[in-house]
Amino acid sequence: MNLDYLFAHAPIPKVYMKLALPVVLGMVASMIYNLADTFFVAQTGNADLVAGIALGTPLFSFMLAIGDIFGLGGSAAISRLLGKKMHVDSAHLSSFCFYSAIVFSLVLTLVMLVFERPILGLMGVTSQTYQYAADFYRMIALGSVFIIVSLVPGNTIRTEGLATKSMIATLSGTILTIVLDPIFLFSFHWGALGVGLANVIGYVVNTSLLVIFMIKDCQILSLSIKKIYVSKKAIKDVLNIGIPASLTNFMQSFGIMLLNNYLAPYGANAIAAMGIVLKIYMVVMLIMVGFAFGAQPLIGYNYGSGDTDRFKAVAKFDFMIEVVYALICAVILMIFAPQLMALFMHNTAIIKMGTTMLRLLLATAPLTGAILVFTTIFQSAGEAMGALIMSISRQGIIFGISIVSLAALFGYTGVIIAQPIADILTFAVGYWLYKQILV
Repeated sequence: MNLDYLFAHAPIPKVYMKLALPVVLGMVASMIYNLADTFFVAQTGNADLVAGIALGTPLFSFMLAIGDIFGLGGSAAISRLLGKKMHVDSAHLSSFCFYSAIVFSLVLTLVMLVFERPILGLMGVTSQTYQYAADFYRMIALGSVFIIVSLVPGNTIRTEGLATKSMIATLSGTILTIVLDPIFLFSFHWGALGVGLANVIGYVVNTSLLVIFMIKDCQILSLSIKKIYVSKKAIKDVLNIGIPASLTNFMQSFGIMLLNNYLAPYGANAIAAMGIVLKIYMVVMLIMVGFAFGAQPLIGYNYGSGDTDRFKAVAKFDFMIEVVYALICAVILMIFAPQLMALFMHNTAIIKMGTTMLRLLLATAPLTGAILVFTTIFQSAGEAMGALIMSISRQGIIFGISIVSLAALFGYTGVIIAQPIADILTFAVGYWLYKQILV
């Protein structure tokens, strides 16, 4: 299908689903892996191992944040360039983003290995969980180049409508990781080290396939190192959106580390329960992310082309999909929260704590869906300030203020209601910005 027809003229529901569903399916694969990984680790019956890997989870978010600078920032800028028919500039920008991500990831690997102990301390690791968290951390650090770089071609090829190719690469890496996880855990008895290695191997496959697809199938974008040079304005366009986009994941890392630190006084059971809850919550969250970011090239293209009516129509459809899906899924998961927790660990205390935590998080899922749409619209439209504010709010500044104040007032209850309160406040901020900037 012609690129211009697909983005500028095809029926919105049709093109939206064509672009978003492959991303959603890739997210579903990630969701299945997250649940399978948690299930496999929980079957060891070792709460310290579960907690150790849960404490290492922010590291993934941190790496994704680095990749998002050039992946989401690059794809948002490229989609606007394609809307303006600036194909040569798009090719140069795709090359710049790819090689910049490689350089940044290599520097980050060195930093993480040199400063391992203080970083683990910031992540809330205790003497009980240190060895498990450290094993997982070291393996992920060594594989960071594949994790980070995967975000660039994985996002940029979707600007040419190649969402299915991106999905194939994601599925291949995820399926391999799911297969390797129990082998490394139960056959080789490699513990947290094995879980980390399975993840790294999966990303090696994912990134390799994305590079092949980009070279073979992209008609406009390029990985030629000869095209790495771009204008200062192009770099600014990438960073103006890429940095706020990356801050979303930085803030996710910050939020989880802060949450774990505030839960630590209540024991390993509380941290383990929240670790399981966050995995289940991904059932809702990853699919919402898939729809939001799957639609981003469509939003960016129509904003870049100046078609205001189609731009607003796409945004309206995006809001409807996100909120309705989140509402239906949240209700179902809230009803079966105790049974879902019991699937992972047969520990009465963890099941009880986790059930309450999960229901509280799910209560504001529809608002979170709207927050994602606000964020991706600001990114796609090049509204750097709006994107920045949204990125540092939900799991950053607003969450930080919420958890500090609520924990002081209500103790444990305050800790576990902090995120839902932050969701409500962030939605209000996002809605106000959307009205001010784009309506």
